[in-house]
Amino acid sequence: MGIVAGLDSSSAFTHIVVCDTETGAVLRQGYAAHPVEAKATEVDPQVWLLSLGEAATGGLLEGVQAIGVSAQQHGLVPLDRQGNLVRPALLGNDKRAQVAAADLIDGLGGRQAWAEAVGAVPQAAQPVSKLRWLARTEPEAAQRVASLLQPHDWLVWQLLGPNRRTTDRGAASGTGYWSAASGSYRPDLVELALGHQAALPEVLGPADAAGTTPEGLLISAGTGETMAAAFGLGVGTGDAVVSLGASGSVMAVHHEALADPTGTITSFADATGMHLPVVHTLNAVRALRGTAEMLGLESLEELSALALKSTPGASGLVLLPYLEGERTPHLPHTAGTLSGLRRESMKPEHLARAAFEGMLCSLADALGVLRGRGVEVRRVFLLGAAAELPAVQGLAPALFGAQVVVPQPAEYAALGAARQAAWALGVSQGTLDPHTPPAWQGAAAQVLEPGDELPVGQAVRQQYLATREQIHPDAFDSAL
Repeated sequence: MGIVAGLDSSSAFTHIVVCDTETGAVLRQGYAAHPVEAKATEVDPQVWLLSLGEAATGGLLEGVQAIGVSAQQHGLVPLDRQGNLVRPALLGNDKRAQVAAADLIDGLGGRQAWAEAVGAVPQAAQPVSKLRWLARTEPEAAQRVASLLQPHDWLVWQLLGPNRRTTDRGAASGTGYWSAASGSYRPDLVELALGHQAALPEVLGPADAAGTTPEGLLISAGTGETMAAAFGLGVGTGDAVVSLGASGSVMAVHHEALADPTGTITSFADATGMHLPVVHTLNAVRALRGTAEMLGLESLEELSALALKSTPGASGLVLLPYLEGERTPHLPHTAGTLSGLRRESMKPEHLARAAFEGMLCSLADALGVLRGRGVEVRRVFLLGAAAELPAVQGLAPALFGAQVVVPQPAEYAALGAARQAAWALGVSQGTLDPHTPPAWQGAAAQVLEPGDELPVGQAVRQQYLATREQIHPDAFDSAL
């Protein structure tokens, strides 16, 4: 029996899973928090190594033959000519580059030019925007930058020692200077942002190995957290993943990169050679929490129970959950809307249900953006703590118009990294095809079908769409 490990270095912790190469069964696990505040926007990368070392204590990696690395996305690790850190790494949650992103959009000739160049319109989080921010606010440090890495690239490099610097398609596709459509870098965009060229890591294929340690431990290409989680879940063509956090995201596996001049769709590459178009919303669970506070409820569980006392359509009450602006549709300066107030609808249970229906209809709009571009969605994986709420599970299949899968909580990014390690190991041993990943058992999950509720869900969607069209008639014209 072979053994591999996957490590996920998120913004707050390192989680390691050690798995059987044949089945993916988790044999043992390790965990350690990062010794920095979770909300920090810049950090010395050495803390990632300290956390990794702590997570791997007690002989956790004994017998392991290969390691895959997943890490937080959109971080920037700037190095000088000697490979030393120029300044602390800038993390994905750093929003200081908002103005820099707008400058870059104008500098290349607009949103469509960026969409055609790299499949994404610059946002504050992306490394390309951070480079422009660095050039504008710390010009002396910017002048010293000679090469660029992301957190996952840096960790792989540290594990391998003085070997080549590498990345993968998934992580590269989030930089803003690598195109998922062409599979190549745009060094001119690095120069546009930074003011000069910088060395970029070699982009490896999904089953490639980044190298082998002196002890003979194979290190796979690694990838970003989003791509690793999708790989760990086992999503494929026809699958979408809806993530319910304070904000929301919808991504799906697709056979090609999608250029979207509106910036609604961001074209990432996945960890298997396919693509992951992603649509984000600014408002998801935060709309539920706000409603719970309005109603004087202490938990989302209470809000869910109250919502289920109402009926489909919430007695005509419709909530457009665009609190303090929205990204999909692009309404940065709008506010949420509560429509359909009549005496019979002015009851707590109807408001509670309208909040769940509004959140899920907003995410169904995001799914509609992908479907409108030819992305097939037959099955929806629903992630996040709110996915366990009875109101979400009861409404989502009919509102999404698809089978809904609610996976059991697990460290899917670490599992995806381990699966990638098993793939690279198998290819190196000649036991696996470089185009076919190991067939690990899928995530344990609850499966929910739309069933007889589909027509009811369609009626609720129509009520929501009619309200949205009345208040924001042109909101989706450019996205669909």
